[in-house]
Amino acid sequence: MIRQRGNSFQVVVFAGRDPLTKRKLYLRESTTDEREAEKIRTRLLAQVDAHRHSKTRATFRVAMDKWLRTHDVEETTRASYEQYARVHLYPAFGDQPVGRVTTQLLEEFYAELRRCSARCAGRAVVKHRTSDPHECRVVQHKRPPGRPPVNGYPSHDCAEKGCRVIECRPHACVPLSPATIRRIHFAIRGVLGATVRWGWITDNPAVIARKPRVPTPQPDPPTVAQAARIIDAAWAQDDDWGTLVWLVMVTGMRRAELLALRWSDVDLDAAVLTVRRNYVRVGRRSIEKDTKTHQMRRLALDPATIDVMTEHRDRYAKKCRQAAVPALDMAYLFSYRPLNDRPCDPSGVTHRYGRMCAELGISSHLHALRHYSATELLSAGIDLRTVAGRLGHVGGGATTLRVYAAWVGESDRRAAELLGGRMRRPTRGG
Repeated sequence: MIRQRGNSFQVVVFAGRDPLTKRKLYLRESTTDEREAEKIRTRLLAQVDAHRHSKTRATFRVAMDKWLRTHDVEETTRASYEQYARVHLYPAFGDQPVGRVTTQLLEEFYAELRRCSARCAGRAVVKHRTSDPHECRVVQHKRPPGRPPVNGYPSHDCAEKGCRVIECRPHACVPLSPATIRRIHFAIRGVLGATVRWGWITDNPAVIARKPRVPTPQPDPPTVAQAARIIDAAWAQDDDWGTLVWLVMVTGMRRAELLALRWSDVDLDAAVLTVRRNYVRVGRRSIEKDTKTHQMRRLALDPATIDVMTEHRDRYAKKCRQAAVPALDMAYLFSYRPLNDRPCDPSGVTHRYGRMCAELGISSHLHALRHYSATELLSAGIDLRTVAGRLGHVGGGATTLRVYAAWVGESDRRAAELLGGRMRRPTRGG
């Protein structure tokens, strides 16, 4: 219908019922031109006939909650999605009807995150410690007990009376990384894709929304000299810690894979180590799950590493004899507990390595040892597929090539020099 209200004409078109609330839905638009109102009614009726309108007023928050309950993902991925929703998505458009989440809204949202993760839009935002967001310096006056005087408290010297001054912390813009924004985008696309399948909306605006480009990886492994200093410092702390750092350096394993290793995964006679699981923290819980690629892999071990692992096994067996318990193949390789029945804390291992490197004056992190293993192999001329297999990269080496392209180029130059050095240019006569 078209109804007149004062000087304006309101067009109202019935669009069915909300599948969640069962309430009637209406499309509404207003204009001051009566002939324009007829055109609006025709257009809205066409939208209803073509089912291009949103079929629910359910909010994005409701849609994401339902999607998370039905979406089949790893617990770690689910925890990341829940954090993205709580910190970024719900404050931005969590209470918006899912049908109003447009491509333009998403691209503006991503642009805000690229400027500042708090989406401050360039304003002088502060982390307020008081209820008044405009008062960044608050004095809590020290008052004597009892009823305040009728004329108020007299003026006084706050420093002398011991009044408390509260300063609000200034806000520093910290942009969200492109990789994190892309993960947020994939979560949004999954939510909206589900609402399309459920019949709540007719198309997914996230499919055509522009997301940040994949950043070019910039691995920064330690040099050979730095790696030697790191190994020496690790063994100087204790033998178990030295073994852990050594094993990461020669195998390139991920932290979660390393901590999930059990003695049943190590075959010292065959000189083979099998990577089967990840050990990760999800919230306050620790869990074991499949590897990142959901595939096991076997890594050959060199004689020096076999000697290191044999000594590590002997130390574990000695602790078991002292405790009068049998040595178990299901025990973890690296643990803070005497019987190795629980792996080391992932964050604790990372922080310990960081502190050790800081004491050496080396800027490095634990994952850089994985880069060190990959770059040394590629620089030595090991083929790309073998390196990818040791690192656990899928795709036949495509990921390895994308991350370590600079070192692949160095290996290629060495190959060219090798071939050129074996060729002899013929000499031309007089």
